[in-house]
Parts: sequence; structure tokens; C-alpha cells
Amino acid sequence: MSKLKIAIQKKGRLYEESIQLLKESGLNFKEGNNQLKIVVENFALEILLLRNADIPEYVEDGIVDLGIVGENILIEQQVDYDVLRKLGFASCRLSLAIPKAENYNDISALTQKRIATSYPNTLRAYLTKNNIQAEIHTLSGSVEIAPNIGLADAVCDLVSSGTTLFNNGLREVETILNSEAVLIKSQKINSVKQKSIDKLVFRMDAVLRPKKSKYVLLNVPNDKINAVSQILPVLKSPTVLPLAQPGWSSLHSVIDENQFWSVIDQLKAAGAEDILIIPIIKMVL
Repeated sequence: MSKLKIAIQKKGRLYEESIQLLKESGLNFKEGNNQLKIVVENFALEILLLRNADIPEYVEDGIVDLGIVGENILIEQQVDYDVLRKLGFASCRLSLAIPKAENYNDISALTQKRIATSYPNTLRAYLTKNNIQAEIHTLSGSVEIAPNIGLADAVCDLVSSGTTLFNNGLREVETILNSEAVLIKSQKINSVKQKSIDKLVFRMDAVLRPKKSKYVLLNVPNDKINAVSQILPVLKSPTVLPLAQPGWSSLHSVIDENQFWSVIDQLKAAGAEDILIIPIIKMVL
């Protein structure tokens, strides 16, 4: 059987978190300096290390079967792809920024301005959507320095913490899009490889799902079990175990991270006590 091929970024934060996800998914492999290909020992898979911007084209052409890449790259390149999963890491945003001293009321302030960016297609679409005519200067890197050297009046670039913009005397004024790492699949996949992809994605789901959930244990009087059970957003139903103290039980369940505090408040109001929260390592459904 031919091996699956997955492309990931060859260096940087996206590389590190992609490698971590693959290892947590049970894949055994050895990393080495200046490698361009890693062979997985316990799964029919090869990992190709590529430039981030090259990954979508490799996937679209069917040279690799899967890729882990930032959504911002996919939107910019406008390639043909299937997004299998959002992966929840490498979060950032594509933003417009101007010098701190410049006045800004709304996006009309950018009319007829020069904007430096490495994302001309995304920027052009955004400006067109907002009926703004501006001059786009395409740069391959060091976009933030453009206003300081007189090349541009504003920049459009990826932002994580905002530190780089701040250090270059810039401030964000518009967010064009939010981005995170995604798993993409080629549309040139045969049925045999699809089975291997399904197995790999199943493993990844077991790793990714717990990152959005918490395991909760709580004690409740037996006469309040039904009321508390109605509050818990569980997978099926909570596990109920009797305590040594008569009239009390322990309920075990899973809470979504986004609902965590609101659910905890409701549980306490319904009579739950001694609430214990435990992180989940893997969750297989």
C-alpha cells in the first residue's frame, strides 16, 4: 500500500505545533537537522517539510495528500482544497495598521493611501468590498518597516501579539480576517488512501477534542441529581456513583471549555458541592 504524504511547515511555530499534534496522535518518528522528509515508523505516512506558502499548491496538485497550513495562506492563494479540521493552534489575524500618530476614524481614511502587504489578493478583496481605492505594494517580508522608510502609508500583515507592530510605531485599525492552522486534503485521493486518512483524522480528533473540554466531578444530594443532570452538557448522560455518606452521590461528566464558568455557576446554584475539574488527555468517541 502506498504511503500517505502530509506536508507541514519546515520551521517556526506552525512546525512545532504540527509535530506535537502528530506525535500526540501516536505517530513515532525521529526528527533531524535539515530534513525535508520524515518517515513515520508505525503508520504508513511520510511527513514532508515545506515552505508554508508552497503547501496548498502541493495539496491541490496531489503531490501530497494532506497539509497543515494557516487559513490565511489558503485564502490568499485561492486554491482548490478540502478543509478537514480546524486545529486550534497558530491563531493570528490579518490586520491593517497605520503609524501611531496618524488619525483614523474609519476605513475611508485609507483612500488613495499606499499599503504594503504580503497578502495582496486578500487585501484587494477587502478594499473592494469596502469601496476603497488604494495603492497596494506587494512585499515578501519586513512589511512593518515600510511606513518608516517612506514606502507606504499603512501595512496589512499577520498579527499575533501585536508586539512587532508596536515596536515599529504602528497600531492596528482594521481586522481583515482571523486565522488558525487547518488540516487540508487533496481532491485527488483514492479510496484506499481515504481509509488511511480516516484513521489518522480519528486519532487527531481524539487529541484535539479534549483541548476544548474539561472533566468535572461533583458531589450532589440524591434528591438533586435530576436537576443537576439537566444542567450538565454531557456526551450522553453523567456517570452517577454513590458516596459513603448516605443520601449523596458523585456525578462525573464533561464540560465544554466555552461554557465552563456559566455551567459551574448553575451547578453550584442547583446544589452541587466539592466540584473538581480535571484536564483530559485523550477523548475517543
